[in-house]
Amino acid sequence: MSHDEHAAPYTGPQAGTAARAPKRIRTHHLQRFKQQQQKFAMLTAYDAMMANVFDEAGIEVLLVGDSAANVMQGRESTLGITVDELLVYAKSVVNGVSRALVVADLPFGSYQASPEQAVHTAVRFMKEAGVHAVKMEAHGATVPHVKAVVDAGIPVMAHSGFTPQSEHQLGGFRVQGRGEQARKVLDDARALQDAGAFCLLVEMIPAELTTELEAALTIPTIGIGAGSGATGQVLVWQDMLGLNTGRLPRFVKQYADLRSIITDATQNFRRDVVQGTFPAQEHTF
Repeated sequence: MSHDEHAAPYTGPQAGTAARAPKRIRTHHLQRFKQQQQKFAMLTAYDAMMANVFDEAGIEVLLVGDSAANVMQGRESTLGITVDELLVYAKSVVNGVSRALVVADLPFGSYQASPEQAVHTAVRFMKEAGVHAVKMEAHGATVPHVKAVVDAGIPVMAHSGFTPQSEHQLGGFRVQGRGEQARKVLDDARALQDAGAFCLLVEMIPAELTTELEAALTIPTIGIGAGSGATGQVLVWQDMLGLNTGRLPRFVKQYADLRSIITDATQNFRRDVVQGTFPAQEHTF
């Protein structure tokens, strides 16, 4: 019996079914979810502690996104983060999980030049960080890059629709795949599937196009701002848990207000220090 077959009763996307939970989520489990019409969840993660929380909470896939440039480094776009910087985040996330599938973004400029460059960068994430798969913002012109990485034995999650690394070419943060654009999204998706991508993440496209993609493809789709038709859904964890302030994208649902909780706790700590009530006797050797 393989390692994955030693499993506890399934408590994932549809608890109470006859399915059993794998010890480690792998790409073929996501395919199984699609075939069995089950849903799965993905969150971003950038450090071991939060990755461990999400892993224990049952999140199936963790994405070490180039969104770290925004939420961890305070940059206005994802374009500036480097491979070396993202490798540190990726290794930290891998160290924090025991069950979730860990996928790392390939940063802007690290794979577009050639299929060979894509393979080189993807290999670094597998060897140096220990991730289980990589994600590439992909379209028709980068299909050979995806195929080369897959042929090298590295699972690839393709990313279509709105692709943040191309924000300037796309004219900013705009919904993609409307009208005649829908055909190109579909054609690119089929080509990426044929190139060997195990999954397709679609961002900021009309819900009806997501439903059409999910029906047209044999691989699962993951949506962000793309309606409920995808097999999986992903959010940036700081958005989902209410750490970010200001205007949020329409597709974000906040499940907690951690910023207020952390602010209150921090203010209480400072008050105790200023008033001399911390540390108290019970905190002293």
